Amino acid sequence: MKAIYHILNLCSFDVTNKCLIAEVWCPVNDLAALRGALEQGSRKSGANIPSFVNRIPSNGTPPTLLRTNKFTSGFQNIVDAYGVGSYREVNPAPYTVVTFPFLFAVMFGDLGHGVIMVLFALWMVLCEKDPKVKRNRNEVWRLFFEGRYMILMMGLFSIYTGLIYNECFSKPLNIFSSGWSVRAMFTELQWTNETLSTNSLLTLDPNVTGVFNGPYPFGIDPIWNMASNRLTFLNSYKMKMSVILGVLHMTFGVVLGVFNHLHFRQKFNLYLVFLPELLFLLCLFGYLGFMILYKWLAFSVRDSRTAPSVLVHFINMFLMKGSGEPALYPGQMVVQVLLLMIALLSVPVLLLGNPIYLYWLHHGARNQGTYRGYERVQRGSVEDLSVTLSQDMEEGFALGDVLLHQAIHTIEYCLGCISNSASYLRLWALSLAHAQLSEVLWDMVMRLGFRGDTGVGAVLLALVFSLFAVLTVSILLLMEGLSAFLHALRLHWVEFQNKFYSGTGIKFIPFSFSLLQSGLDQDVLIGEV
Repeated sequence: MKAIYHILNLCSFDVTNKCLIAEVWCPVNDLAALRGALEQGSRKSGANIPSFVNRIPSNGTPPTLLRTNKFTSGFQNIVDAYGVGSYREVNPAPYTVVTFPFLFAVMFGDLGHGVIMVLFALWMVLCEKDPKVKRNRNEVWRLFFEGRYMILMMGLFSIYTGLIYNECFSKPLNIFSSGWSVRAMFTELQWTNETLSTNSLLTLDPNVTGVFNGPYPFGIDPIWNMASNRLTFLNSYKMKMSVILGVLHMTFGVVLGVFNHLHFRQKFNLYLVFLPELLFLLCLFGYLGFMILYKWLAFSVRDSRTAPSVLVHFINMFLMKGSGEPALYPGQMVVQVLLLMIALLSVPVLLLGNPIYLYWLHHGARNQGTYRGYERVQRGSVEDLSVTLSQDMEEGFALGDVLLHQAIHTIEYCLGCISNSASYLRLWALSLAHAQLSEVLWDMVMRLGFRGDTGVGAVLLALVFSLFAVLTVSILLLMEGLSAFLHALRLHWVEFQNKFYSGTGIKFIPFSFSLLQSGLDQDVLIGEV
């Protein structure tokens, strides 16, 4: 009753018709249901004046309604934690469904840990209708239960990356048989038992004719687990992979901004904002990704030691000078100078293009009688420069404010491309840390259980395995999983969403007495319906 009176007090009273008028936001698709509910209420109450709905024009920015289900709600909550999207702004949540668990799995890639995570998530999914599980009030449990589908996706992607890294509890799986034939090396290079007993390290040559069986079909060859330079190889592989994934992720974020420009009728931003941003990113860091891929494809094992350094060439690109190392491809110097010039020229276009165009739109085009106005369709958006025609007539065009806004955006974007590209190296760092911590846990704990071969050894193995399982779940799954989750969250909030998403909108909260009751119990009145 208290909640009903509270809602009635929010309505306006029409003295003439002696009725209440409520102004609310309602989704267009739900207008029919709203009319039906009002008609049913009027019929059951026997009111003399029937209740009805009128759509009235409004200059206010509508709240944002994003319909979700039990699968997408967790990913939408991640986006909303950064900021609720403005009305009709591009929503990152559908893309986050794929990119978030994938980036998490790049840092958490382990087949065994992924299987445990999938089994835990499947248990929560299968028991989601169980009242005992669903109504548990433990706060930590509620967090896990609400994100059960997200955990399931992260576990599935971790299984995939674990197969790529060929790691299962830090140990490789020889599924397809190694591409290195060590037995044939004994015959080809005249290795004997004395050779093996007197040398702690031996070098295998993949170029021996008839010995190398070809590349491993899927993932990392398991023989790398025995190599002394295993860490060096995996470091180089994961670091370059992180750069490529980072450039692709940021480029995708810049491209999504096109839909905002088109929807809000700001097509000039395609040439004055989107194109300079894309050229600056691709001419510098996109080219770095190209050099990494080109080096992988152009140089084989035979000439790998003479392959030039990508980092040295990238640094010399900014210095506009050649290096002592051989070029990656013919005409490399000319291409690098051209790309650098394009990137530098895109900065003044990004800085001055938008303000100059809006200044001309306000003064030059309007004086010539061709000015049709600049429609403001979104309040508080990144691209909203507050230059509506009616306001321009009264307040004038504030060129200084527009220049300041664009200067901040340009500096933030150009410096952000550098820092954001470096930030994606956390994919390499956390993947390496997770693999090394898993290996240390196996060597220091699990290996103790294999030392005995009697009945006492079996008991010892059971005790050691119990300790290993507890440490694996508590450290590698919970602590390392939470760390990878937070870093993947940062990559989406800072490196991806800031390229196109403002997150300055207001979330649409449907009317519900259940929501009002909790506020009224605490004597807190809700000011909006």
